[in-house]
Parts: sequence; C-alpha cells; structure tokens
Amino acid sequence: MPSLFDPIQLGAINSPNRILMAPLTRGRSTREFVPTEIMQTYYEQRATAGLIITEATGISREGLGWPFAPGLWNDEQVAQWKLITDRVHAASGRIMVQLWHMGRQVHSSVIGMQPVSSSATATAGQAHTYEGKQDFETARPLELSEIPRLIDDYELATRNAMAAGFDGVQIHAANGYLIDQFLRDNANFRDDSYGGSIENRVRLLREVTQRVVSVAGADRTAVRLSPNGDSQGVDDSNATALFTAAAKVLDDLGIAFLELREPGPDGTFGKTDVPKQSPEIRKVFKGPLVLNSDYTTVEEAQAALDSGVADAIAFGRTFISNPDLPERLRTGAPLAKDNAKTWYSQGPEGYIDYPALQTADA
Repeated sequence: MPSLFDPIQLGAINSPNRILMAPLTRGRSTREFVPTEIMQTYYEQRATAGLIITEATGISREGLGWPFAPGLWNDEQVAQWKLITDRVHAASGRIMVQLWHMGRQVHSSVIGMQPVSSSATATAGQAHTYEGKQDFETARPLELSEIPRLIDDYELATRNAMAAGFDGVQIHAANGYLIDQFLRDNANFRDDSYGGSIENRVRLLREVTQRVVSVAGADRTAVRLSPNGDSQGVDDSNATALFTAAAKVLDDLGIAFLELREPGPDGTFGKTDVPKQSPEIRKVFKGPLVLNSDYTTVEEAQAALDSGVADAIAFGRTFISNPDLPERLRTGAPLAKDNAKTWYSQGPEGYIDYPALQTADA
C-alpha cells in the first residue's frame, strides 16, 4: 500500500504527497468578496500540501452569503486570485479552487435577494451576516427555466478559475449547500425532472459537472460530497443508493478525484452515527478517492490508505495552525494548536502568524 508521503496523480495534477489541504473558510476577503493580499501569504505558506483546495469560493452574488468570503465572478476577483496562484506556483505548490453556491444557507441581507434552493425550505438555526447571526430565511425554489442560468454561472466561474491560474476546480456538492439540497430527499420536494427519483435528484450534479468538465477538462475537475448523515439540515432516507449513484455518474465522467467529507459520532463539525459510505462508493468510483473529516495523525490517515478505500487524505483544521503540515507529519514534530476565535476574523492574527518549524525552532 502507498505511504501518505508517496506521490499520486490526481488527473492532470502531479501531487508529491497524499496530504491535501481541505477547503477552509477563513473570511479574509473584502466586503465585496475580493481576495486580499494576506491571502497570498496564507496560501503560499501552505504550498507543501500535495494539493491545496481553496476555501469555498462563490460562483455568483446569488450563491455567496458568507461574510468576507471570496468570489470568482468578476475581473477584479480573477486578478486577485491570480496573485495567489502565482505565489503558490512560485513556491512549487499546486492549487485548486472550490466552487460554491450556498443555496438556502445564505441571508438576504448579505446577497441582496431571497435565497434559492431546490424547494421552499429553510435551515434551522441562524446564518452568519455582516450584522451578526440572523435566522435563516425560507428559500424560493429555483424555476426550471433558471437551471440553465445556474449552470452558466458554474461555467463562468470555471473560466475565471482557469484565467486566474488555478490547476483545477472542485465542485462543492456537499455540506448542505445548493447541489446537496438537490441531492437529498429531505430538502428536495420537486415534481419535475430535478426531483423525485434518485436519477432526477442527481441530475443537477451531473449537468454542472459536465459543464465544468467542458471548460476545465475532466482531468482538472473534482467534486466534494458529504454522503453520511445530516449536514446543515439536509439528509437522505437512503444514503447508500443515492451516493453510489452520484459516484457512478462522476466515475463515468472521468473526473480527477472525488473527495468525501465523512464525519463520525465524535465529529468536530457535525456528528452522526450513519455509517461512512466510502466503502460502498469505492466499489463504483474507480478514480482517486480522497477522504476528509477530523484526520489529525499519520496513523489515522495511513490506516485509511492501507484499507484500500482512500488514495489520499484531506486535512482541514490542522493546516490552520501548521502551515508546513506535511513536514510535521513526516518527522513526527508536534502540531501547533489553532485559535478558534480567529477562524473567521479579519486580519493576520490566527491566519498568517503561525510559524513553520524552522521559524519556530530559530
């Protein structure tokens, strides 16, 4: 079995190790959703990851409701992302952008319009807004006539990603966001060709992926799913059937890799007793399979590789406070602890001030 430190080919991307940096929302863009200079430093510091998958990045104003998150729908955003990819590439790194439409997980005070989703539903709890947390609002169902426009938004964001110098794009189809709201039967009550049967509920994922592939190429396209248990209020009555069908669609399209976020009973963000679906998905998805959720040690990650289910592991929170995480894992160096109070704050504290080993030892 391969080691966590062995190279792996992820479509067109030659990754020098199997330690990927998972998407991590950090809230350091401008209020106009434009990446900032400190983001250049942040991503450059983490360039030794086998592959960086950026924080979730909005495909449109409609779909981006997280305060100070970045977007990728206009020229200014593209220009600032290009400065980031240039810095990562100069440091011999590889970087892929995660494309995001939040669906009902937004608030009108942030996006300037009513949220949209598969159906007229609302998430329990409160949304992050510029005025603090506010109750989630009921989304309006996307009209059938609007679906082509939505897919066009994914195409534009993909074209912008390529112009910004990214090595590829990952479609965020997980964590209870828009595509996940179409996938799962407790959020999708449509009676048209995007609702009802599993085949219909997978349709939007298939069509978005096909469009992204048409621009970036299958070998530079990835997808993230969260197949087990509730995720921000969305769930499914038959997760195995749904997500093996989704994985088979993605396998047929030949994407570069599939990432699964699979929390367990003691998950940091979300807990569930629903079994992990990766063993079943592995049977139908033949490309590289990347597992994510609460991996913090070499032993845990290597066990997932040794099982034959995973080909690589995406580490999340540990990359926040350990910019040189692959080297720390390789040498057994202690891991620095992160400060949760600075996860989503603006400014350099808790963002670019975590030292690398050589700096810490100096």
